[in-house]
Amino acid sequence: MNEIATYPSLKDKTVIVTGGASGIGATIVEHFLQQDCKVAFLDKENELGNKLSEKLDHYKYKPVFKYCDLKNIKLLRKSIEEISDELGSISILVNNAANDERHHIDDVTEEFWDERMHINLRHYFFASQIAYKDMKKLGSGAIVNIGSFSWILNQGNMPGYTTAKSAIMGLTRSLARDLGVYNIRVNCVVPGWIITERQKKLWLTPEAEKIQIERQCIKRMLMPEDIAKPVLFFASEQSSGCTAQNYIVDGGVVN
Repeated sequence: MNEIATYPSLKDKTVIVTGGASGIGATIVEHFLQQDCKVAFLDKENELGNKLSEKLDHYKYKPVFKYCDLKNIKLLRKSIEEISDELGSISILVNNAANDERHHIDDVTEEFWDERMHINLRHYFFASQIAYKDMKKLGSGAIVNIGSFSWILNQGNMPGYTTAKSAIMGLTRSLARDLGVYNIRVNCVVPGWIITERQKKLWLTPEAEKIQIERQCIKRMLMPEDIAKPVLFFASEQSSGCTAQNYIVDGGVVN
């Protein structure tokens, strides 16, 4: 991993990352470990989660992986409470988990629509509702939500996903107002097209890359660490005056 800035205010803090077993989430997990944080991550991919935990066990604190299907709010609550008991009061929550599966408008059923909301939006609120109690007791905290620029670009073929992701930006601002009185900051990092292994496997082609590079001001494809770095900033005291912000990281596509 490339050398990154050090944030002394993050040292020894307890951090939770949802969807942390792969992709952007896994990179966020490692970046917090580099800051000497106590990191726990939730994911329904049991094998990937265990592998990542073993891979990253050389940092000051070994990451804690907990299996959790985030659609199950009862299990989510139990998992977060266990992490608080095991690692200490939660200072930072990164709501990252999502599924950008493509779907045609005519194929969407009521059940599928509800599932998209459950996978991409609902757990953001409930994880925040549970974790902020620790932050309130500590007198400070940070919640960082991961959004998407897909809905801003009028991207089609996944209305359930884009609807949920647009709502995260509204949720961020609402929670920032409600939790600011407890010195808890809530911000949203909004990724552009980030090249994870999933993106490489499913959608990245030479033609698609060429088009994307032409759209961006920065003439390279963005990688997961391009998201993890601003997440660290918004979690740290270096952003102590920042809340209710939706910060776009897309290489300069949106204007």
